Amino acid sequence: MGTPHSPRSDTRARIIAVALELFAEQGYERTSLREIADRLGVTKAALYYHFKTKDDIVHGIVDSMAAPIDDTIAWGREQPWTPELRDELIRRFAAGMSERVPLLRFFHENQPALRDSPAGLEFRQRMIAMIRLVHGPDASFEDRLRATMSLFTINLAMFIVKQDADDCAAPGYVPGGVAMAGSPEEAVAAAQVVALEIGSLIDHRTPSV
Repeated sequence: MGTPHSPRSDTRARIIAVALELFAEQGYERTSLREIADRLGVTKAALYYHFKTKDDIVHGIVDSMAAPIDDTIAWGREQPWTPELRDELIRRFAAGMSERVPLLRFFHENQPALRDSPAGLEFRQRMIAMIRLVHGPDASFEDRLRATMSLFTINLAMFIVKQDADDCAAPGYVPGGVAMAGSPEEAVAAAQVVALEIGSLIDHRTPSV
């Protein structure tokens, strides 16, 4: 079994990176294992040694993306809920996603393919765990909504980045009076600010209707 720095784990990471490139270029459904192997410069048999199917690659992508989330969940479960914990959970989540912008973009652009996949369902369970930690115990329905909106703000930043890129590439595009998203990293940083603003409304004193 490969260690974190073994040639096998390095090869798996390279396969995931190349697969992400191709998925971003032409979509998950239209990318074949043969194309991934060709881009890597290896045989299909060599690719099979690490991943038997595209679903296996997606599972690898999810595991890679979820690593900082898993760490944050494990840490958060050891802490009593406070507004300070709420904010730190949001910051850690945003920081983890900022380091994994290509993975975040993949999730945003390939939601139909991921929605019912085992890897997608596992990631959904992680997000549910994060949301519960952010809103804390005995939360009102409103605070549960706020916690969900706060975390999903990070993902929505990728939607705006893509929309701005599509607008700029459109024929006859003329810049308007709307601030553009900038780089994905800048968008995630801005999303953290908004996520913290939403999260700050979670105080466990808002009456439920």
